[in-house]
Amino acid sequence: MTTKAVTPAAAGAKDTQKKLAACADSLRQLGRVVVAFSAGVDSTFLLSLAAETLGPANVLAAVGVSPSLPQRELASARELAGKFGAELIEVPTGEMENPQYAANPARRCYFCKHDLFTRLLALAKTRGYRAVISGANADDTGDFRPGLSAGAELGVRNPLLEAGLTKAEIRALSRQRGLPTWDKPAMACLASRVPYDSPITPARLGRIEQAENILRDLGFGQVRVRDHGTIARIEVPLADLERLMASREQIVRQLKAAGYVYVAADLAGLRSGSGNEMLGLPPAQTGLPPARPATDDPSRNSA
Repeated sequence: MTTKAVTPAAAGAKDTQKKLAACADSLRQLGRVVVAFSAGVDSTFLLSLAAETLGPANVLAAVGVSPSLPQRELASARELAGKFGAELIEVPTGEMENPQYAANPARRCYFCKHDLFTRLLALAKTRGYRAVISGANADDTGDFRPGLSAGAELGVRNPLLEAGLTKAEIRALSRQRGLPTWDKPAMACLASRVPYDSPITPARLGRIEQAENILRDLGFGQVRVRDHGTIARIEVPLADLERLMASREQIVRQLKAAGYVYVAADLAGLRSGSGNEMLGLPPAQTGLPPARPATDDPSRNSA
């Protein structure tokens, strides 16, 4: 009798399905959940799975709204939540009022997530939901993520991480489900564009959002504008540097109109989490997909 060999790809797919089943089992045990929703790859997949597993009536999508959230991402959250039939609630957050957050230390995300999760837990209690869940994945344990500590302290659950699902697996599963976010670039909040220990203000975040919108409107789907006071340091994938230079005059003119004195292109290219380099840490390994042009669909137009 001949035994058919199992290819590495088939074995990997089987392992991913086991993780997916474990994640769904965890959700069933929780029963009714509030999903900390950002319209990113992970939280969109988690919301989709929760709505499918528990039924939309048992799932509440909650997006934290503050100056650090780009309006395009808020529009994307509204659109995506509707696709899954889940109620979306927009929760104003207060991290900007916290001097510890505004001072922008390396643990800035801790104060932001603590504020958000505290509000979501109160919402869950009021509305009769049993748990707050977040889209952290298995890869996040190998990165600098102070926000995970805040969630752990408050009892927020991370079903994707707990099941061992990686970013690559979540992208693959999202693609299988036809989710528009399967190849969406990583998207951190606007505050991540400000170097640590440089104060965060609503005006500064607004300037960053305006600058990134200028570049996205020019067709740069993956972009960061790092705010160094009077200097805008632009990061795009290396493959887009030539195109960036071709639009140099227009970009300089528009970013200066947005409030910057100097406009620079980072020759090292786009690195998600490049701000951590000043801490001696490598940029986050977020599995960015190949660069693609921006579109009119907000859910497919973020970096």
